[in-house]
Amino acid sequence: MTDVVIHLYPIMSPEEKVCKYCGVSYLILHEFKAMEEKVKEMEKEMKFYQGSIEREKRLQEKLQSLSQDFERYKIDNESKTERLEYVILFYHLFSLEEKYRKWI
Repeated sequence: MTDVVIHLYPIMSPEEKVCKYCGVSYLILHEFKAMEEKVKEMEKEMKFYQGSIEREKRLQEKLQSLSQDFERYKIDNESKTERLEYVILFYHLFSLEEKYRKWI
């Protein structure tokens, strides 16, 4: 679009190149409007990235919390597994003792 404006610009008369109301060159006005659009798009991108940084921070905190929970549950599970193994061992010993008493 800018190429079209630039190519047509030399053909136009001086009265056609300038806004009669404000005196600003149409070429400059066109470029200014294009820059405004680019700025709006970049502001949207910045908001998205700023939001993603905040989301990433919250996710990192959640991940750390879950990791700590996992380690705590893992230790708790190991402890319970060990106690269960003792219970099973005592059960078998008790069963063997009962069987042995029946034989005597």
